[in-house]
Amino acid sequence: MQLTASDLAFAYPGRPVLDGVSLRVSDGTRLGVVGENGSGKSTLLHLLAGDLKPAKGTVRRRGSVALVEQELSVDPGQTVGDLVQDTLAGLRALAAEIEAEAAGFDHESGDLRRLSGLLARAEHLAAWDADRRVDVALTRLDAVRDPDRRLDTLSVGQRYRVRLACRLAERADLLLLDEPTNHLDDSAIEFLTGELVAWRGGIVVVTHDRELLDDVATAILDLDPSMDGKPVLYGQPGYLAYRFAKNQALHRWRQRYRAEQERARVLAERLDTSYEGLSDEWRPAKGSQKHRRATRARIHVKAADRLVQKLEAEAVEVPVPPARLAFPDLPAMSPGWDPGDPLVEVRSPRVVADDGGVRVDLPGTRIAVPPSGRLLVVGPNGTGKSTLLAALAGQVALDRGTRAVTAGARLGVVTQETALAPDADPGDAARRSGFDAYAVEALALLQRGELDPERVVPVAALGLLSEEDLDRPLAELSAGQRRRFELARALLHAPHLLLLDEPTNHLSVDLVDELTRALVATPAAVVVATHDRRMRSDLADWPVLDLGS
Repeated sequence: MQLTASDLAFAYPGRPVLDGVSLRVSDGTRLGVVGENGSGKSTLLHLLAGDLKPAKGTVRRRGSVALVEQELSVDPGQTVGDLVQDTLAGLRALAAEIEAEAAGFDHESGDLRRLSGLLARAEHLAAWDADRRVDVALTRLDAVRDPDRRLDTLSVGQRYRVRLACRLAERADLLLLDEPTNHLDDSAIEFLTGELVAWRGGIVVVTHDRELLDDVATAILDLDPSMDGKPVLYGQPGYLAYRFAKNQALHRWRQRYRAEQERARVLAERLDTSYEGLSDEWRPAKGSQKHRRATRARIHVKAADRLVQKLEAEAVEVPVPPARLAFPDLPAMSPGWDPGDPLVEVRSPRVVADDGGVRVDLPGTRIAVPPSGRLLVVGPNGTGKSTLLAALAGQVALDRGTRAVTAGARLGVVTQETALAPDADPGDAARRSGFDAYAVEALALLQRGELDPERVVPVAALGLLSEEDLDRPLAELSAGQRRRFELARALLHAPHLLLLDEPTNHLSVDLVDELTRALVATPAAVVVATHDRRMRSDLADWPVLDLGS
């Protein structure tokens, strides 16, 4: 198997996305792809898969290709069984072809090379073992196994796990994965990591999961522009090596940019001074030395022009370095509050789903978050992490237990799945620009008495989204950009408590690093539910509530 992409470029209408991307993937290559939200990571996978045609450059591929997208669109009525059968159709066809070839093979005149090739291909794909592999993958990834279950009744994460299990069992020559760990717990990630390390073909994986990059990636392609405007391939394996090399490059870039800005400022001041010399201060009095006066003016203008030419000749075009997260200074509490009182607490919470299933049940448990408090919620999928955070936020009703919140406490909430996903009902919210949606949210908070007009956090000041992106309809943003907007919206009213459910989902590794540092340092209280292993390690000194124990 081999994939070669040369000088790829791609643009959506009015918006360039990729330029100058080159890479090579062979058997055993596990290429990690990182970059800021909107940098074109998912677009690159579609170009490599052949779903999109590049505006410039070429993609050459040999062998079969399997792509697992972040968000799986489904046909009405399509079931888990349909997806499994569609995925394994190629393997069944290969098995049938071998059977027919072997049954009709003429040992005198038959094409032994063709039969040997088919058998080798079947051996590589282990076609006879495909059904068992699908069942194992579905089980290990905690995916729905009921073949009659309709895909449109599953959550985004459940659909993703079904598709991922099928693709792993398929054993394509080239596996393209888009954020594969977003919806997996520890045991599922462990299974996935083992499958990827043992993969016999090539892999290109877009991920924000720093631990996965450490465990799997043989090289990392960063789609963020460098100082010369091109993506950079970091050839050393592992996230830590990449992080060190990129930090050094960013440091040099920022130093160079500051130096060029200072040099341009000094030259501009000299130019201004030179032209100011054309004022009456140096000119001879009118009516005296007329010819000398004109000559000196010409000489001074020429000197100023030469300075302009020098400035232009020596100028080095250094682009503006990437923005950093400007996390706001959040309050720990409002004046007059008793620091001993929790901002929010729940006691013995129990929540039952509409179908009767228990989503969370913690009898005899008190969960209290004091001002500036910290809490890390962990546990396998299905243990109720998201439900518990929703209960703390007051977004779900308790079937048993109590919830109390300090009057005037402002809560900022980021849920695991954004309401602006592509398969959500498109409405006015998705058609609004980021600026408009932010304003609508601010007005709603103000009407509910949850916004202090003196503490509004401007969305453009956070460094999460550019003004150009904020002017676009939210529905046009990438999954990562929508995730950034959800984080900005949670910070809008300077909350006293942040409730973050899987905050690293869809975010770039750079932003995850910056966000983690901000959460450690903020005076506000923070509750985080996450499966991200590196984030859990970074927050290891926080109190932990393990729902799986």
